[in-house]
Amino acid sequence: MADIDTATFPRRRHDHDRCIQDALAAAEALCAERHVRLTALRRRVLELVWRSHRPVKAYDILAALRDGRAGAAPPTVYRALDFLLHEGLIHRIESLNAYVGCAEPEGQHAGQFLICSECGTVGELNDPGIDALLEARVGQLGFRLRRQTIELDGVCPQCADAGDAG
Repeated sequence: MADIDTATFPRRRHDHDRCIQDALAAAEALCAERHVRLTALRRRVLELVWRSHRPVKAYDILAALRDGRAGAAPPTVYRALDFLLHEGLIHRIESLNAYVGCAEPEGQHAGQFLICSECGTVGELNDPGIDALLEARVGQLGFRLRRQTIELDGVCPQCADAGDAG
């Protein structure tokens, strides 16, 4: 089984502007490769999802869009989010009904999400061993798995370190 790497969580002083630019560049390259359009609106929604490493709700995205586009409406946001989900550029955190950027958009994966109950940051753990174990076990039960979302609630390394220091 893969080791949990603290790199799944952003370091306390990482270059977040660079993080966003890297995510947008990867999205543009993947969309070009897949011959799908990353429109200006889809790109802006992706940028808003990536503006922090905390899950963002659709209506928060809508509010941010309305600052620059008075005509933005919920269906507009949901269509953009559906596109980004379909292309694997973001993930939906089911328990929070919110979205986070995908750390590894190049390949399809279920991913496991580590949600910090202290700061709200979400780390993405992509452990194929966990996926394989679940698929094998549900297969033994005759269950046909369509999708999986694993969300784990706990404390991220930065908050744990801060708690230990205090």
